[in-house]
Amino acid sequence: MKLHDLDIIVTAPPAPGWGGRYWILVKVTTDTGVTGWGECYASSVGPVAMQAVITDVFERHMAGENPENIELMFRRAYSAGFTQRPDLTVMGAWSGLEIACWDILGKDRDRPVHALIGGRINEGIRAYTYLYPRPDHPLPEFWGSADMAAEVALELVEKGYTALKFDPAGPYTIRGGHQPSLHDIETSVAFCKAIREAVGPRADLLFGTHGQFSTSGAIRMGQAIDPYQPLWFEEPIPPDTPEEIAKVAAAVRTPISTGERLTTKMEFHAALKAGVSILQPALGRAGGIWEGKKLATLAEAYNAQVAPHLYAGPVEWAANVQLCAAIPNLLIAETIETPYHDALIKSAIRVEDGYIPVPAAPGLGIEVDEALARAHPYEDDGLHLQMQEQPISYSAPNLFAGGAPVKDQG
Repeated sequence: MKLHDLDIIVTAPPAPGWGGRYWILVKVTTDTGVTGWGECYASSVGPVAMQAVITDVFERHMAGENPENIELMFRRAYSAGFTQRPDLTVMGAWSGLEIACWDILGKDRDRPVHALIGGRINEGIRAYTYLYPRPDHPLPEFWGSADMAAEVALELVEKGYTALKFDPAGPYTIRGGHQPSLHDIETSVAFCKAIREAVGPRADLLFGTHGQFSTSGAIRMGQAIDPYQPLWFEEPIPPDTPEEIAKVAAAVRTPISTGERLTTKMEFHAALKAGVSILQPALGRAGGIWEGKKLATLAEAYNAQVAPHLYAGPVEWAANVQLCAAIPNLLIAETIETPYHDALIKSAIRVEDGYIPVPAAPGLGIEVDEALARAHPYEDDGLHLQMQEQPISYSAPNLFAGGAPVKDQG
């Protein structure tokens, strides 16, 4: 069995667009007719350029190869061009293609992927979600309203969720780490207080920041929210200075998590050495499922846990679930519930009472609705996620619209 054909679909989730402006799905077919699906979580360049990178990685390092030889193909891609270092764009391309290889192998052997990477240790995967606005919530006011966030939090807890993520600390900018404004610290504390009062001990609070603070700014923010005992303080500083995370971890009681913008074991190992206690790999960027298994093993040696990240489509989610089923130091997994996420994989994976049942079907355990994906092509010019160019305001609260909603949502 050899890898033979590649097809790439860039699909745009309809409004409200949670999960990014577009998702890059890859469909890989072998010379024996077995098809595997993957998803590339890569946003450094636009989707047209990214398709060229994906095609090059496939044709240069994978075409004609046995899909079993994942380690060999990884080393080819990782070392390409005399680099042998983490490359966010190349690894983003490789990661989605690697996920497709595992889908192929599972289908060929009539086994779920988790059975091929150590077997199932977790029957159900604890899930968390962002606090997204209800249709009747006014925008952009929702993003700065602790009371409206608490309303959504209570509804989600009633559905069975035991952990909720929110990021009220203002938008991330291209300017590197900055000091939070006093308005944003006050808003963040208000969110933690209102949500904790609404849900009590029934749910953990997950505080996100998208790496936007200076080291001292992160310490100020972290100490302000410490009294509400969040489960984690996510990506408090930019990812290019992991040694600075140690200073934050030493000064803040809340556990530090990171990983959305990291790739391969080399970058995650640096984070662990710096004091990060929760790794959040996005498998469509971090190196794929096999590299994800290695990250989990590294984390075990540091007594750390894994909480796979998801701000993408349901194919990456399916890969996350397969990894989660097979690792002993799983903490929790992110999920996004929209009609488009559900329809694109024909309801193969769902959250039930706060947990994700692990599918037993072969491969990733999903069936992709290819026609639906093609019916929603991406026709905009924005990146999957974009950072704000102008600096934050220090004279008024800063509103952050929860990632990358489609244009008609602000």
